[in-house]
Amino acid sequence: MDNKKMNEKHLMNRAANNIRILAASMVEKANSGHPGGAMGGVDFMNALFSEFLVYDPENPYWEGRDRFFLDPGHMSPMLYSTLALTGKFTIEELAQFRQ
Repeated sequence: MDNKKMNEKHLMNRAANNIRILAASMVEKANSGHPGGAMGGVDFMNALFSEFLVYDPENPYWEGRDRFFLDPGHMSPMLYSTLALTGKFTIEELAQFRQ
């Protein structure tokens, strides 16, 4: 495997692990729900946002953006954590999850 692919894989794994940590922290602080679904879907979400979805975090109302809808249940910590890494939410806002 060349260095570029190794670096890309390393960054993808690092991003996924950050999303897992944020999702688990949100559920733990809220003392509500369980993080299993959110943590299990992170690789899918990470690949979707970094490789496939067309969007501009600086222009959330851009008409040409892709849309992604997710049930607001057990997987929501994963979505909010991903959106925080794109700049949509702050870590402080994530700490208010289900408060």
